[in-house]
Formats: sequence, C-alpha cells, structure tokens
Amino acid sequence: MQNMRIIMAMAVSYFLFAILLNSVGTVILQAINTFGVTKAQAASLEGFKDIPIAIVSFIVASFIPRIGYKVALLIALSLVIVMCLVTPVAGNFWALKALFAAVGCAFAIVKVSVYALIGQVTDSAKSHSSLLNTIEGVFMVGVLSGYWVFAAFLSDDVSSNNWLNVYYLLAGLSLLTFLLVSSAEIKKPQIKLEHSPKNDFIDMLRLTYQPLVLVFVISAFLYVLIEQGVGTWLPTFNNQVLNLPVDVSVQLSSIFAASLALGRLMAGQILKKVDWYLFLNVCIAGMATLVILTLPLTNNLSSEPVNSIFDAPLAAYLMPLIGLLMAPIYPVINSIMLSSLEKHRHAAMTGLIVVFSALGGTTGSLITGFVFEYMSGQHAFYMSLIPMGIIVLTLFLFKKRAQQVACSSAV
Repeated sequence: MQNMRIIMAMAVSYFLFAILLNSVGTVILQAINTFGVTKAQAASLEGFKDIPIAIVSFIVASFIPRIGYKVALLIALSLVIVMCLVTPVAGNFWALKALFAAVGCAFAIVKVSVYALIGQVTDSAKSHSSLLNTIEGVFMVGVLSGYWVFAAFLSDDVSSNNWLNVYYLLAGLSLLTFLLVSSAEIKKPQIKLEHSPKNDFIDMLRLTYQPLVLVFVISAFLYVLIEQGVGTWLPTFNNQVLNLPVDVSVQLSSIFAASLALGRLMAGQILKKVDWYLFLNVCIAGMATLVILTLPLTNNLSSEPVNSIFDAPLAAYLMPLIGLLMAPIYPVINSIMLSSLEKHRHAAMTGLIVVFSALGGTTGSLITGFVFEYMSGQHAFYMSLIPMGIIVLTLFLFKKRAQQVACSSAV
C-alpha cells in the first residue's frame, strides 16, 4: 500500500509535467496570435524550457538525495503552482517565458527524483524495467491529453488571451499532485556525503573524450533537433500553412504524440527480430520519404472552411505520422550507449544525454522558427532532411565504434 502511494505520486507528477512541457507548441502558436510576437521570438520559449532542464538536472543530481526526494518533489510542485497562478494574471509573453523556465527547473528535479524512487519501490531488474516503462507510458498519455486540454480553452478570437485560463486548471492539478506526494511515505535515502556535484561534472566531461560517446551525443542532438523542430511547430504549421482553426490545429498535432508512443511500442517487438542498424536506417529513409511526399500536398489547398478535424486536408494527417518512424531512434541509441559503459558511469552518461537532448531541442525549435519566419513553413520542414542525412552518417560511425568497444571488452 505504501509503495502504491509512491507510484501514484510519481505517475501523476509525470502526467502533469507531460502536459506542461509539451504544450510549448500550442503556446508558441497562441503567443504569435495573442501577443503579436514573431515566430523567431516565440521559438525562444523552447530554450526557456530546455536549458533549465539541462542545467538544473545536472546540478541537482547529487544534491537532491541530501534533502530527500519528497521535499524535492514538493518544492518543484510548489514552484509550478505559483507560476500557473501568476501566468494568466500577468497575461504577457514574458510571463510565458518565466513559466516555461520554472517548469523546466521543476521537471529536472522531478525526473531525477522519480528515476531514483523507482529503484526504491522495486526489488528486481524486471520489476524496475516494468515500472519505468509504465511511468514513461503515463507521460505519453499526458502528452496526448495536453493537446486536448489546451484545445478546450481556445476560441475563434485569436487575439483573446482567455486561453491562459487553462493554467488555473493546471494549478489545480498541480495542487492535487502536491497533496498526493505529501501523503506518500517517501523515505530519505542513505547517501555518501563525499560524493559531490564537482565529481559528477568531471566524470561527465571525461566521457566526452571517448569516440563512441562523442558520436552518440551528436546523434542524440540531431534526433532531438528533428523531433522538437517538427513537434513544437506542428500546431503553427497546421494553422498558418494548412489554414486550419487553432483548436483543430492543436487537436491534429496530438497525432504526432500518439505516433511516437505507438512507434516505440512497435519497435520494442520488431527489434527482437531485426538488427537495430538496419531498422533505424529504414526509419530514417521513411521519414525523409514522408516529408518529400507530404509537403507538396500543402500547396493549392481548398478554400473551403474547416470546422473539425474531419474536414482537414490529407497533409494534416500525414505529417504527424513522421513520429511513428522517428520514435525508435532515440531509445535504441540510448540503450546501446549505456550498454557499452560500465554501470558506475551510467549516471554521468545520463547527464550528457539530458544536456545534449535539451540543446538539440532548443536548437531545432529556433532553426525551424527562423526559417518559418523568413522563408515559409514548407521550407522549415524541408530543412529536417539535412539532419536526417547527417544521422545516417553518425549511425554508421556509432555502429562501427560500438562494435570496436564490444570487441575490446570481450578480449
């Protein structure tokens, strides 16, 4: 019963942050419409979200056990509650920047705490893997739910900031999560005080000297660059390129999140029988083909009004399906990378993964935003073909280095 409360607290926390973090695409679209900011300015919201995740997750990794996971979670949730209440009152673009910065900081704390707590409430590798996958599954449910939650607060008056009232609802959900965490009996861990953030930083930097790790972080950076570039700007693409109403634009963007979830579930079964390198190259080829075939369909669209998702053009359904093909890439390369390292170096490697993923996400959103602003939405999405091509090269180098490491370990 005690462990079940802790698991519930972790699951609801992840569900909440899935909605908050992945709302950035919807918020970018609304910021452009409501506050009149440029696409390039709106793209900065991704940075306000991702950079704090990268910095804080590294800094707090060693500090959180000292104050305890329960206290850490409550601090993070308190910050989110305050910012969700302040944002609709302030009602400006700077409030959204502050909100995403706070959410990024809070999520860094939550992710470190949740991953550590999973080890506390499980007693075997099998149960650990099962619970971790369940928690990540809850996260994807939150991502899907977020699109529809925000869509419910959107109106035909694009200049109205009434959509910010969604944050009162999210403040209520944050408070509920706070109470749930408070009622859970989460014990403070026993730690060795000589372990310091400085040592973590040095360990992480040392890893980058390994060729395998260097190729991996480039691959991870490029993958997240594509995922965030497409995912973050998909609502704006639907609205301004496909001429869909804002609520329909956001609702159809949920197909991307659903595709990512389904793609990872399917890949787990496919990879039991297919070589990972061949499989990922097929996925990348499929992604490029989908982009090349779909974007021409966005020209010369019908002028008939769209009132629901069922009236949307074919391109609105095809473009989000890129998530189905890109979904396996990130988990597979993470798994291979971690499996190539000794277990005591996994924490440092996880730090690198978080840092380069955050940098890739921010870079992808900024590049897409600038191209969208000064060229067109079609050009912005065509640009994704460049990192796809580079990933094909880095995957080749990654496989080659991984084989060399495996052979060295076997000797």
